[in-house]
Parts: sequence; C-alpha cells; structure tokens
Amino acid sequence: MKVETAVVLGPGGPVGTAWLAGLAAALRREGVDLGAADLIVGTSAGAIVGAILASGGDLDRLAALPPPTDPGDGVRPDPQKLMEVFATLGDTGLERTEALRRVGRLALAASTGGEEAAIARMRALVGGDAWPDRPLLIPAVDAETGEAVIWDRHGSASLPEAVAAGTAFPATAPPITVGGRRYMDGALRAGINIDLAADASVVIAAEPMAHLFGTDGVAAVEGTVVRLVPDAEAIEAFGPDMTDRAAWEPAYRAGVRQAPDAAEALRKRIM
Repeated sequence: MKVETAVVLGPGGPVGTAWLAGLAAALRREGVDLGAADLIVGTSAGAIVGAILASGGDLDRLAALPPPTDPGDGVRPDPQKLMEVFATLGDTGLERTEALRRVGRLALAASTGGEEAAIARMRALVGGDAWPDRPLLIPAVDAETGEAVIWDRHGSASLPEAVAAGTAFPATAPPITVGGRRYMDGALRAGINIDLAADASVVIAAEPMAHLFGTDGVAAVEGTVVRLVPDAEAIEAFGPDMTDRAAWEPAYRAGVRQAPDAAEALRKRIM
C-alpha cells in the first residue's frame, strides 16, 4: 500500500534525543502530530522518540533528563575503544562492510556495561515492551557481519530490545542480543536511513545532526521532503558534544522553541 506521509527521525545522541522530543511535543501542541504519520522511521536517538510517538506517549516527560534505571546507570562509554571506532569509520581505505565488522569487534570488546541495563533504560524511556500498532521501523546492524536488520512489530525483538540495539553506538553502549545475534546502532547502516521511506509521497525528516553530517539518501526519495533541522540557536544550546547530558534540557527547550516555525513550514508544504 502506498505510504502517503512518513516521518524520519535521525540520530543525535542524548542531545539529539532531547531536541527531537521537544520539537515533536511542541509540534503536537501546534496541531501537527508527527505520530499520525503512515510510517515512522527511527534511527538511534530517533528510535526512542519514534517509539514514543508511534505509541501516542507523552513526550513532555522527556523535558528533563530521565533518571537512571539503576544507581550506576549500568551503561557507560569506553573512551579508548571509541577513539578506535571513529578511526575505523574514518578509514577511507576500508570497504564499508569490512569497516562495520571491525567496528563491531570493537563494540563487542568495549567495556560499556550490561545489556540488561541498556534494555531496562530503553523500556523506561519508551514506556513498555509492546510495539505500537502504527508502522514503526528501527534499523540496527549486526555487530559480527556488518549486515543491517530493520526491526518492526513483526520481528523477534521486543520494542525495548529493538530500541536498545538501534541506539547502541559502538563503545558507548553494549550491542544487544536478539535471537542469538548481537546488534548495534542503526545509524551505521545509512545515517538517518531516509531510504526506508523512499516510496512515501511526503517525507518529514527531523535531523538533529544535520549541521554536522547533512542528509544522506534524499535523492532516493520520490516524493516531497521537508527537513527539520536545528537552527543556529539550537546548535549553540547543543554545545560541541552531542553526548553531553548536561545539554539535555537546553536542547529540549530549543526543540520546543523551533516548533511554531516548523509547524508553519509543514502547513505550507504539505497541508
């Protein structure tokens, strides 16, 4: 069946999660509910917000950084391995799949805490285990083979497992086991993964990291693309580190502030 409207929510770490949540929450108050789209594609940070949107959940509860689900927060970065991850991804001499396999080995070897803590945190963030009825796609990448998987409600992963896997950037969170395989961040597949919505008549792409990486794959989209990106004030609120949890609340407020202009742009283009 032809998809009329798709929402694509891109990666962006904790800061990008907060900006997306603020933007989507305030857009809803402006009468534009991104959760009403025929398809939602959520990558990494976008998987968290996409799961809440598709389930009709309350995004305002992300206005402040949610508390950890255990005293030690369970999940932590491995700085040394993270440096190796970025060096590997930036090696232009490596074929992409081989680079992903090497990154996967680094992810599996990194000291980033336990899988159960990561899954529990995502369960708390998205509000439960059950997939929503509304179509939601969450990409991830096999840490051993470098091959992509696209989770949806018909797959073998619970919603928290899919979100935890899809947000497990190597050396910042543990790869997640589903069906005997371990999976890592879906942004490694294809950035914001806009190609998963390529057949939609209208694609609304919210991109927290557009100022850093731009958009990949827009040319593959057949219909109208409306991009929602951080403005200069939002970028200043983010600061230089998209993993800095101290920037959560400023980033959320930046998303809220941008929503009226975003709503006007969407009404002009697609409504």
